[in-house]
Amino acid sequence: MTQTRSHGTITTAIQHQIATIEFAHPASNSFERTQLDALTHSFQELSNNPNVSVIVLQSQGTGAFCAGASFKELLAVTTPEQGRNFFSGFAHLIQAMRDCPKIILGRIHGKAVGGGVGIIAACDYTLATTNASIKLSELAIGIGPFVIEPAVSHKIGKTAMAAMTLEPDQWQSPQWAHQKGLYTQLHQDQPSLDQAVAERAAKLASYNPEALTQLKKILWHNTPNWEQLMLERATISGQLVLSQHTKTALEQFKK
Repeated sequence: MTQTRSHGTITTAIQHQIATIEFAHPASNSFERTQLDALTHSFQELSNNPNVSVIVLQSQGTGAFCAGASFKELLAVTTPEQGRNFFSGFAHLIQAMRDCPKIILGRIHGKAVGGGVGIIAACDYTLATTNASIKLSELAIGIGPFVIEPAVSHKIGKTAMAAMTLEPDQWQSPQWAHQKGLYTQLHQDQPSLDQAVAERAAKLASYNPEALTQLKKILWHNTPNWEQLMLERATISGQLVLSQHTKTALEQFKK
């Protein structure tokens, strides 16, 4: 599925049992709700594709990997229902990635903020460059990383999650993310990253797909009822995004 570039794109290619999903948006690869839905649908479709064993998730360009939620859409929210609907897009995406029986490799070439960190945490194996710093900036705009918290805490633990959340103005280094378990591998530049991603994807695709499916279940064991929890968190975010504090902060971030 592909959308127009002004609203972001989601493209999927399949070769040798490896599916590559690439998302793009002119605003630092941020996500509008329709794009979140499209990416969720891509994972759901690939989940049922017997010709796919491994999925590589990447974003376009050489700048940011993902800037999280679209500030333009956040500013357009006028009711709690609209807010809940927007944030539930991240909930549905993370749930689809968790439920996908295929191993998901994340190719993280640049910085990630907010929801982008949640998407990284929902991957099973991540390869990043030494430019891929991360930040949870939600508190600085009057909300919080409520929806993505289950995935991030599952990957890096509550203590590291709390540190990121309570330091919304601080970038955490790729080395920090690697030490905490968010990144599996670190590489110096994009060429070496691409080579490592290709090699790891090919190696995984050569393994018994049934074994990979069973391993995926084990990796996400003891993460029950996330969807309901994340939707409840989306309701909280949807209410907070209407506050004057948040509206003012978002306008400042746009400048």
